[in-house]
Amino acid sequence: MTSLDIEVNRQDRQQALDWIESQFGAMDAQIERLNEFVHMLLDEAEEQNLIAAATRPIIWSRHILDSAQLLNHVPRETSMSWIDLGSGAGLPGIVLAILQPADQFTLVERRPLRVSWLERAIAQLELPNARVCGTAVAAVPEQKFDVITARAFAPMPKLLAMAGRFATKDTLWLLPKGRSANDEVAAIPSWHKTFHVERSVTDSESGIVVGRIDPKAIGPKGGVRR
Repeated sequence: MTSLDIEVNRQDRQQALDWIESQFGAMDAQIERLNEFVHMLLDEAEEQNLIAAATRPIIWSRHILDSAQLLNHVPRETSMSWIDLGSGAGLPGIVLAILQPADQFTLVERRPLRVSWLERAIAQLELPNARVCGTAVAAVPEQKFDVITARAFAPMPKLLAMAGRFATKDTLWLLPKGRSANDEVAAIPSWHKTFHVERSVTDSESGIVVGRIDPKAIGPKGGVRR
């Protein structure tokens, strides 16, 4: 089976593209790259479990739009550096790299098959603003980023403890958390002054955890030091 054999919901695709174009003024070349990425992703999903089978017909809303919406939470006037932890299928990293060519994206993924997929996708889509770091997060050389994102990667305490060394006090954390977003923020009361939840445009019950935190305030287990 190839991407041509999978029946993608046309209405879902059109609604996602209409939203992306209205929000970001995406150019034809970017739309073409998104289309190409979708075909590549559906093909690769036959070889390795990149996305759930049930989401393939609605890949545009469930994965492309769900990734693209993160750009609504960052300033787009200046170029920014992003690190996408556990990038896996390239969500959100590759989608964002297509839509935000002035920004630089580091996609961290430790699984060899997925590293190979990400490298092939970046090369075929001709994305000079994206690179793959094929290692565990703990082995990534320390550097600072303007934005840290991770989609379905790790619970917040573990994520903060792992990734705090990539942050400054001005770094924006953008963490798509699905339907667990509010519960994760509520789990540690001291986070309430630091993070808040934005509702996802793709699912009214899902959320994106957004916030900034001084890395010096992150405890060894991911909580906030008093």
